Amino acid sequence: MKKILELFLTFAKIGLFTFGGGYAMISIIENTCVEKKKWITDDEMASITVIAESTPGPISINCSTYVGYKQKGVAGAVAATFGMVLPSFCIIFLISAFLDNFLEITWVANAFKGIKIAVGILITDVAIKMIRKMEKKPLPLMIMISSIAVMLLVDIFSVRLSTIIVMLAAGSVSLIVYLVRRRLANGGVK
Repeated sequence: MKKILELFLTFAKIGLFTFGGGYAMISIIENTCVEKKKWITDDEMASITVIAESTPGPISINCSTYVGYKQKGVAGAVAATFGMVLPSFCIIFLISAFLDNFLEITWVANAFKGIKIAVGILITDVAIKMIRKMEKKPLPLMIMISSIAVMLLVDIFSVRLSTIIVMLAAGSVSLIVYLVRRRLANGGVK
């Protein structure tokens, strides 16, 4: 029971003090779960991030659910997920119930301008950490460079392209290369 409460409180703290959505939270989750608490490894965090991005739902909630499940099974997953969601739910509920024009309040609007910058920095930090931990082999590097190039071109030319398409394309290329290598390793075409 103590571990379940610790999971809840840890993720409630992350959920309460992190602005900017799931990508901004990844850095905090990694710092807490990998470096401080040692609940998961660096490799597991990288895998969780990829899986959480590929599955439905917010990435931070998917990450918290996995960490909770790894620590204490279903009860841990529920506690971690509930901890991650509860602070945001309460804050949004209070804002919507009592402050009709919340973002029109001058000091709030100005605070959010600063928060936007911090969120961008947190997301960049996560990207740099993931690139550093990535395998330095030709295929992962090619996929990363191609994905960055596609997303930059999409942004420059204002083309509407879902990031899901980029992820599916990257996964497909990697799977095709794996299957070709496996076939060649097994003696080629029979």
